[in-house]
Amino acid sequence: MGKELSDAELDELVAQATVDAYDDQEHLDGLYLMIADHLAVPFGTTVLGVEVTVKKVDLIAGSQIVAVCTRGRHRQAIGILDLPLPDPAPEGSEWIEAYRHWGP
Repeated sequence: MGKELSDAELDELVAQATVDAYDDQEHLDGLYLMIADHLAVPFGTTVLGVEVTVKKVDLIAGSQIVAVCTRGRHRQAIGILDLPLPDPAPEGSEWIEAYRHWGP
């Protein structure tokens, strides 16, 4: 990934995403919206040695944010925090780091 963000910078991103949130579900919703709005998709990456294309992000209600990966006709949702990002990371990937920092 590009420049490492400080804890203060990550705290600021989380604060932006969760400004009107009152509980963990609303925090998760806010972070999902920021990732969905800012992460530049599609992009390619490698998962378990296989080249895949990340087409979009999705929210599994009450659970986690996932990346929807495709290869040919195959499609798989992978937890966004488990997704290896390419180098350089796609634009907007700082929101994934903010989600990781928030600690689902």
